[in-house]
Amino acid sequence: MMLGASHDSSVRDLVSVVPAGGVGSRLWPLSRPDRPKFLIDLLGTGTTLIQDTIARLTPLSEAVYVVTGERHADAVAAQLPDLPAERIVAEPSPRDSMAAIALAAALIEERMGERIMGSFAADHVIPEPQAFRDTVRTAVEAARTGRVVTIGIEPTAPSTAFGYIRAGAPLADAPGSFAVEAFTEKPDAETAERFIAEGGSSWNAGMFVVSTSVLLGHLARLQPTLEAGVREIAAAWDGPSRAEVLARVWPTLTRIAIDHAIAEPVAAEGGVAMVPGPFAWHDVGDFASLAELLTPGEDGAIRIGRDAAVSLVDSAGALIVGGSKRVAVVGIPDAVVVETDEAILVTRREVAQRVKDVSFQV
Repeated sequence: MMLGASHDSSVRDLVSVVPAGGVGSRLWPLSRPDRPKFLIDLLGTGTTLIQDTIARLTPLSEAVYVVTGERHADAVAAQLPDLPAERIVAEPSPRDSMAAIALAAALIEERMGERIMGSFAADHVIPEPQAFRDTVRTAVEAARTGRVVTIGIEPTAPSTAFGYIRAGAPLADAPGSFAVEAFTEKPDAETAERFIAEGGSSWNAGMFVVSTSVLLGHLARLQPTLEAGVREIAAAWDGPSRAEVLARVWPTLTRIAIDHAIAEPVAAEGGVAMVPGPFAWHDVGDFASLAELLTPGEDGAIRIGRDAAVSLVDSAGALIVGGSKRVAVVGIPDAVVVETDEAILVTRREVAQRVKDVSFQV
């Protein structure tokens, strides 16, 4: 796959970082630890989620970095042949999002000096890339004021699958952005319904835009051991001592999400802004959300990676993924049937979130 060739619309000094971690356990057995969802062509378009993400970001960015686990670095490189090898940052073990993003920020500063950094997950579906890029441009200008900026997604329904961002007053020095009053973890159903009814809350999609110096400055104040650690690793990254320093320092870094380490405490101090994202956004967190993105055939079946026969009897909305044997679904509306070389899953879209609880996921 070719990365976007045109940089005519790129934003001065924006470096995009793509954390590519997580297994996608709710999409098992399609997604597995050795084949995470960002490396899969989930929508049957001929490109994987990480390829789509990089293509979306490249026209906007001075440079793009991917932070991923060592076990996936080769696969990422194979899928992104136009991405320079030095921009694939392999972490030896998962330390949650803060360590990954902070290492990228420190490495960018080490190599390029201070930049505006945007962090965008590798496994989201955004079918309107131009609207996304316009929103990021607004976020970049807000980040130039010294704030941490997040992009909020307008909720389409009450959901317990996402965190929420509570927006306050518009910011006079950052047109198009709003003060953030609070972040809320994934709520229960009653709270989610209340947020929607009251208005003023957006889904937290985990998109952050911030100056590298501002991010690392907050980290030095709030998580000093982590900040010092990533600085030490970044200083050694392009030299002969990388392996030694990484092996010694990386396991000592605090395992914490960027929401808890930076976004929540800095928002409480008035240092976080939110830019509304007026574009369609999909987390593709389970088979129910995946099915919603696809069009059923004339027989009512939704197919992914499958040419073999399907017969539905009173089972409209069934999602059938993979496999070469004939599949018949009788009397189970919204069924999900997934076949891979390793396993077969049978469930219903209504309970698709519970796939993560399968005991023998490997």
